[in-house]
Amino acid sequence: MFIAKVIGNLWATRKHRCLNTYKLLIIQPVDGISGRPTDKPLLAVDKHIDAGIGDMVLVMDEGNSARQILEDRRAAIRTIVVGVIDEVTEGKESVRYH
Repeated sequence: MFIAKVIGNLWATRKHRCLNTYKLLIIQPVDGISGRPTDKPLLAVDKHIDAGIGDMVLVMDEGNSARQILEDRRAAIRTIVVGVIDEVTEGKESVRYH
């Protein structure tokens, strides 16, 4: 799992049927305290979290776990948003996002 910031939405007129009812987000992996990018942006599915642009989110990046959340063992998915982050604490540092 990792922390990311939602930086955009993705709309697709055609996509795999297992993704038809889910929101697709463009996320930027970041350091939870500094907010600095740690990797390249990527695509993630949002099933129930309803994250939006600017939200800091907790992301699971493992296909089997993501498929279990979608309850579809054949889903073409690897990365899924599993929560919106309110606060990150590391040692004595803490950052509140909501």
